[in-house]
Amino acid sequence: MVGHGTHVSGTAAGSEVRGASLFGFSRCTARGVAPRARIAMYKACNTEACSESSIVAAIDAAVSDGVDVISMSLGRMDGNPAFYDDVVAVAMFGAERRGVFVVLAGGNSGPEASSVGNVAPWMTTVGAATTDRVFPATLKLGNGAVLTGQSLYSVKAQGGTSMVPLVYNFCEKYGMTPDNVMGKVLVCEVDGNDVESGIYAQSAGGAGIVGVRSEARFLDAVDAQAFTLPGLTLSYMGRKKLEAYMSSVPYPVASFGFSCDTVTGENRAPMVAGFSSRGPNSVVPEILKPDDARRVEYNIISGTSMACPHVAGAAALIKKRHGDWTPAMVRSALMTTATPLDKNGRRILDNGVSYGSNSGVDEETCDNATPLAAGAGLVLPRLAMDPGLVYDLGTQDYVDLLCTLNYTTEQMRRFVPGTNGCARTLPGGAANLNYPSMVAVFDSHTSARTLTRMVTKVSVQPEMYNVTVAAPAGVNVTVTPTTLVFRRQNERKSYTVEFRSNAVKPAGAWEFGHITWENRKHAVRSPVAVLWKN
Repeated sequence: MVGHGTHVSGTAAGSEVRGASLFGFSRCTARGVAPRARIAMYKACNTEACSESSIVAAIDAAVSDGVDVISMSLGRMDGNPAFYDDVVAVAMFGAERRGVFVVLAGGNSGPEASSVGNVAPWMTTVGAATTDRVFPATLKLGNGAVLTGQSLYSVKAQGGTSMVPLVYNFCEKYGMTPDNVMGKVLVCEVDGNDVESGIYAQSAGGAGIVGVRSEARFLDAVDAQAFTLPGLTLSYMGRKKLEAYMSSVPYPVASFGFSCDTVTGENRAPMVAGFSSRGPNSVVPEILKPDDARRVEYNIISGTSMACPHVAGAAALIKKRHGDWTPAMVRSALMTTATPLDKNGRRILDNGVSYGSNSGVDEETCDNATPLAAGAGLVLPRLAMDPGLVYDLGTQDYVDLLCTLNYTTEQMRRFVPGTNGCARTLPGGAANLNYPSMVAVFDSHTSARTLTRMVTKVSVQPEMYNVTVAAPAGVNVTVTPTTLVFRRQNERKSYTVEFRSNAVKPAGAWEFGHITWENRKHAVRSPVAVLWKN
């Protein structure tokens, strides 16, 4: 599993390294989020696969060794089973019972709905967001047109390489032979690893490779790849221009241009990455997933696997300062202080929206990222150190949720060995789990839902909080009370939120908003989602 060992460990807690770069790209001082934390790595995978038994053994070993945080950059490829059939969810439940904060990657199957994995509420699920770094490279066509893509190919050719023939190729390992690729630039539709295709092309004598994307993304976003031969990746719009040229001449040719520059500060960021898996939660829709988004980045690799250790590092910093906090309190601090805004104070956009038009995409037609894509927003570790209020949960709360899901005694024993069954359920259903986000579901039987939450004051001084509400479209939201007064640390207060539909929506429609408890020092924000089921 390339990038899932030292790479993710270094992201979470690596020591400072000056002058780190990948072949000269992005040269900087690199360090992990919590560089003074101690790292223990547990091998759960080989080069082929990750067996469930090995994953569970690694989790159990980490818990037995007394770790504070488990970061696991692994996900399922076959959907989410019920929690009792998900051995990783069961093992992580055991870790949570021992006070370990567990953070997992949400997966790279976006932008399809309900693709997010690792959705149990005792897990913190991380999505991925973009940075404002790009690595531009150019492809000059025989007609003089110049297309700009991205590449981490490290041999400079600012004046351009020589013109060579362009040919389409499926870019499969056994389909690239010297007879059909020697001395040519291959144009490949590969939405995954263009580098691997480039290695095969190079072995067969290919002169270069152009990876093209099958779907349009906002701002022509593509991933940069560290090609071993001249190569770049073109966006969907670049692909359409390339195809138009290649179909217009009998012998298309092109040359590459590589400046090997790292360009920053010119793009809107962060945005939810197109590949980042989306909600809603396919097991319990009332529990909003993913929880957070984080920027992804010596190797340069993108993915929720790379985002996950950023949050793990932030959790380690919180645990260092607040050693008595439960895992749920840590997750709450990360979520309620996260921001839905980008670096310029504008709403984070969703880079996963697809477009079939040849006219391009501008900011006016790009959607804001909803909580189903961005979760609570971009994690801000410094604010999470002092969240003011937290939403706490313990083992019994999760047990009550599982009972609410009508799990049998045998199924419950996978989580709590020796249990005799369910003594109680969550009043009002799964949506009343004391989670830092809220989901209200309307169906044919009801147009109103009331949820209850309890907050714990973790700041020291007496405080008063007032509520502000951004109601989802088509919904009236009433919070009672509207003011919470706390006189001492660890004091708890509960409140209710009534969601009442005032519009007719089609089945499957979602709307979003937020509820924030705030004063001059703290703002405790909870994303809100509303679903019209039928």
